[in-house]
Amino acid sequence: MTHKQFLIQGITSEGKDFRPSDWIDRLCGVMAPFRPKSDLGDPRFTHSPYVRPEMMNGIRCVFVDERLHEIDPKALDFVLGFAKDNDLVLNYISELPSSNK
Repeated sequence: MTHKQFLIQGITSEGKDFRPSDWIDRLCGVMAPFRPKSDLGDPRFTHSPYVRPEMMNGIRCVFVDERLHEIDPKALDFVLGFAKDNDLVLNYISELPSSNK
């Protein structure tokens, strides 16, 4: 079985930097509790493996794994809706083999 991954870039469709600059920390912090049952990381100190921050080519980004839908469909809708509502660049990355997380 495969799953999709998305990349939300911290730039708008017009190429402007998204503000506030700490948006990735806020978004990933809100989504930290959404994790597989086998992940015992403390959401106060670790990110969800399904919504994680990254820097790519100097651009703040968030990787989103569609398996978030299995935990809570509204959580995935929230993250993807955030990107759409803020006119952020959203790219489909790939289909990756599922792991047993």
